[in-house]
Amino acid sequence: MKKMIVKGSQILSGEVTIGGAKNSTVALIPAAILADTPVEFDSVPDILDVHNLMLILKSMNVDSFYNRGKLTVDPTKIVSTPLPGGAIRSLRASYYFMGALLGKFGKAIVGFPGGDNIGPRPIDQHIKGFKALGAKVVEKEDTVYITTGPEGLQGAKIFFDLVSVGATINVLLAAVKAKGTTIMENVAREPEIVDLATFLNNMGAKIRGAGTDVIRVEGVDSLKAQNIHTIIPDRIEAGTYLSFAAANGKGVLVKNVITEHLDPFIAKMQEMGVTLEIDEDKIYVPGGDLLAPVSVKTAPFPGLATDLQQPLTPLLMKAKGYSTITDTLYPQRTKHIPEMQKMGATITSEDGVITIGPAKQLVGTEVEAGEIRAGVSLLGLALMAEGTTTITKADNILRGYDRIVEKFRGLNVDLKVVTESENLDF
Repeated sequence: MKKMIVKGSQILSGEVTIGGAKNSTVALIPAAILADTPVEFDSVPDILDVHNLMLILKSMNVDSFYNRGKLTVDPTKIVSTPLPGGAIRSLRASYYFMGALLGKFGKAIVGFPGGDNIGPRPIDQHIKGFKALGAKVVEKEDTVYITTGPEGLQGAKIFFDLVSVGATINVLLAAVKAKGTTIMENVAREPEIVDLATFLNNMGAKIRGAGTDVIRVEGVDSLKAQNIHTIIPDRIEAGTYLSFAAANGKGVLVKNVITEHLDPFIAKMQEMGVTLEIDEDKIYVPGGDLLAPVSVKTAPFPGLATDLQQPLTPLLMKAKGYSTITDTLYPQRTKHIPEMQKMGATITSEDGVITIGPAKQLVGTEVEAGEIRAGVSLLGLALMAEGTTTITKADNILRGYDRIVEKFRGLNVDLKVVTESENLDF
């Protein structure tokens, strides 16, 4: 494991370019195995999740090569093999291989998914969708066994009991190779789902309605890559830098942003009193505003993303009063709270509501990154604190944030990432 060492009282200034969306990438890589040709991606973030997915590809005899944001995946020699539980449990989004393998081979054996521990995230809606397509699903000893009969997957009408990004993506990956028409209702509408559908359609899939709550899929026999797919910008990474710039910056330009993907987040920042100069694909944050407290409630897209509630927290601590956050999707997403309290933050959680007060005296100390967004929120707070903060389990941050040390260096902020056994002084 790695740790991140952050010197406090550093002011962000300069510019940062947002990378490809993590939440698109972790679906697109499993989707690539559906192709009958090599696949090329551009704007691929350099994050641990990508390299872990490449290891899973290797276990299926799928070659992949990553270099400077470009990723090539060659599934032409893929073999159907059970996916090891250890690899799957270390990365929750790898459960998308269930849908991709089911579409490719009509069967899949996958260990139960793991990833960030932010509360219950059952896969019952995924299984419901697979069964509707004609698959038989058996769960035994932390492994999911999915099979089909000689007739293979058949198109069906599926109504999801709740809006689930994971289930929408997983069932879509299976449905593109099913015979006939599949109608998926009450699906998630996230931009990353639209990105996935665009990629698949460019290879010959017939998907309509991505971005709405009903997706229609006409199954096809073959998918072939015709061009390089450029991954959309990461709206969560963009929101993180915008929050930190407003909380602790003086002149920060955030580039490569699709502002429409951030509408609810931008609206909440403006409600606080943050000055934002919004251009077509970039946002400038002058900084230094007097801020008012706000109430935040997460919701499925187009609502405010649950992944942004923790990165927003350092900014809320600069407001003149108490703010609240209600995470309707993952109310147990609170691993950052006890760590922030160690630094002197006024933050509590009770009955599903997080209350954040003004940061009066923050002091650097040793804290733990329990998961991706909790970890990065601690980084934002550490920059505001006095003294040095050491963030252990920093691998969790590196799982989701592209070249974070290099990007903060471009904002005149010095971070160090070292192994747990090293000690490094500034």
